Amino acid sequence: MGRDIAIETSHGLVDGWLAEPDGAPRGALVVVQEIFGVNEHMRSVTERFAASGYRALAPSLFDPVQADVELGYGEDGFARGRALAAQLGFDRALAIVAAAAERLRGDGLKVGVVGYCWGGSVAYLANTRLGLPAVSYYGARTVPFLQEPLRAPMLFHFGADDASTPPADVEAHRSAHPDAELYVYPGASHAFNRDVDPAHFHAESADLALKRTLAFFEAQLS
Repeated sequence: MGRDIAIETSHGLVDGWLAEPDGAPRGALVVVQEIFGVNEHMRSVTERFAASGYRALAPSLFDPVQADVELGYGEDGFARGRALAAQLGFDRALAIVAAAAERLRGDGLKVGVVGYCWGGSVAYLANTRLGLPAVSYYGARTVPFLQEPLRAPMLFHFGADDASTPPADVEAHRSAHPDAELYVYPGASHAFNRDVDPAHFHAESADLALKRTLAFFEAQLS
C-alpha cells in the first residue's frame, strides 16, 4: 500500500504517492500522471509497479499551480486538466520529475521514468533532458520535441486507433528515434491502460504493454 510523501523541488514542496515493494527494490520509477492528476487510477498504477519489485513514486505535478488535483474523465475534467498542464508547462514538470528521481536515488537505486498521456510526453523529455531511461504511453504531445536526441534507452507504446497519435505521428517517432523500442497495439485507442475507464481500456493491450515495460526496466535498471 502506498503513502503520501512530500518532495522538495525547486518549485516548493510537492506531494507524491510512494509505493514500496515487499522486498528489496530492483530499481526505482518516477510515475508521471495523466492530465487528471494523481488520482485513484494513477495511485493504483504506482502500486502495480511496486508489486513488480520497484520503488515507485508519482509526484503531483500540478501542485505548483493547484494542490490536490484529482479529476474525473468527463469533459469538465479533460478541459481543466488541459488548462492545468498548459499553466504548469513542461519545464516545471521536468524539474519536479528530476526532484522525484533524486529522492529515489537516495539508496543508490537506478531510476527510470514511465508516463501516461501528457505524462508520456513528460517521460520522453525526462529522457532527452534528464538522461533517464523512459517509457512513454501514448504521449500525444511529443512530436514538437522529436528533434531532441535520446540520452538513454526509450520505449514508446501507441494505440493503433488513437486519434491523438495518427499513423504519421507514430512514424515520425520511429523515424526520429530508430534505436528506440516502439509498439503499436491493434484495437487500442488512447488511454488503453486506464482500467477504470471502460470507454478507453483495452485489457489485452494493457497487459502486453505492461509486460514489455517491465522487461524494459528489468534490462535498464538491474
